[in-house]
Amino acid sequence: MSQDHPPVALITGAAQRIGATIARHLHQRGLAIALHYHRSQAPAAALKEELEQARPDSVQLIQADLNESRQLARIIQQVEQWRGRLDLLVNNASSFYPTPLSQLTGEQWDDLMGTNLKAPFFLAIEAAPLLRASRGAIINLVDIHAERPLKNHPVYSMAKAGNAMMVKSLARELGPEIRVNGVAPGAILWPEQAMSDPVKQEILARTALERTGTPADIAGAVCFLALEAPYVTGQILAVDGGRTVQQ
Repeated sequence: MSQDHPPVALITGAAQRIGATIARHLHQRGLAIALHYHRSQAPAAALKEELEQARPDSVQLIQADLNESRQLARIIQQVEQWRGRLDLLVNNASSFYPTPLSQLTGEQWDDLMGTNLKAPFFLAIEAAPLLRASRGAIINLVDIHAERPLKNHPVYSMAKAGNAMMVKSLARELGPEIRVNGVAPGAILWPEQAMSDPVKQEILARTALERTGTPADIAGAVCFLALEAPYVTGQILAVDGGRTVQQ
């Protein structure tokens, strides 16, 4: 892998949490990182500084609201202007919060469908020419609730179900040059919204391994699908401690 022209990964929502861990792992594997963020400017800048201590000039920060469709082409243009190539798109950015039917608003629908379904789909389309040239890959962060809806989260669950079908559909549409896969996390990080200890314990009790995973588990799955699985496409790898095999 040439250090003068390393592969380039664009990761959305990469300033914090799982996205930041994915960025660290891919950077450690020698990739240059186009690090997208929306509002988290300070954490994004701190992560850039951290990574560039190991390898200078290897991270590009890109600020954009993914729900603004006209900004998606600009994101890809910035990546192309920076390095002239794109080898991997990781659609990680996501909104997540409850939407009980009695309180559901159109704005919540637009936001959850936008970040979890519309934005990754159209960003993939914008990225396709560069990815086709590099015979690259797309990896979506899906969710185990794409198959099993989460109570009080109908719109999020529906959006992730569409995201899962996007993986399979784009694998057919963009092959043979571009591989498209997904990673479906289970109980990795608890939501930023408050969740009671009894609810957490109930979730873990329905997980075969009876414990949470770590962001590194997700990052490892992304690295495997991106870098070590050249004959895998259209697949979604559940990293859920066995949650989906439990009743």
